[in-house]
Amino acid sequence: MPGHFEPVPGGGAAVALDDVEVSILRSLAVQLLELIGPGDTPVEGEDPLAALFAEGPSEPPSDPALARLFPDAYAGPGADGSGSGTQEASAEFRRFTENDLRTHKREDALAVVRTLDSLAPAAEGGAVLKLSPEDCVRWLRALNDLRLTIGTRLEVTDEDESSALYRLPDSDPRKPMVMAYLWLGVLQETLVETLLP
Repeated sequence: MPGHFEPVPGGGAAVALDDVEVSILRSLAVQLLELIGPGDTPVEGEDPLAALFAEGPSEPPSDPALARLFPDAYAGPGADGSGSGTQEASAEFRRFTENDLRTHKREDALAVVRTLDSLAPAAEGGAVLKLSPEDCVRWLRALNDLRLTIGTRLEVTDEDESSALYRLPDSDPRKPMVMAYLWLGVLQETLVETLLP
């Protein structure tokens, strides 16, 4: 079980994590929460239903990592979306969906933090993280968001899968982020495998 998720009887998954791994996962999830933002809470006395139907932004985020987490709906990867109809449709879609999507991403990252905070330390200085089937889905989404964010910061492309980026010397300042990106990929892949029939 060390380093990868394994299925548990009755559904769900488990992974053994040492204290450093718990700390790294928690730190990354908190940074993701900070990147996504705090969210809008209704002002005291404001109708919560009105807040639920509040419109969001119509422009894509300027931060490349946020733009990757909240992409345009009608402009595919590499498309410039130069048609005014495409831009209008993307803006309209974003206005009515981005706030809800941000809320879900925030909830997933917060679930990771809360799960890690509730771990009971093992005698050896680590812990066994056990996830219910519902928690597995939240963790998968959060791991995916973390990898998208780190991959964007590293400017990872499809061609980079076997490139020099993965063979960086220890002195390269990008090395820790690359290692985190690869480790999160292993966690994500093995968590997916636990959910397959």
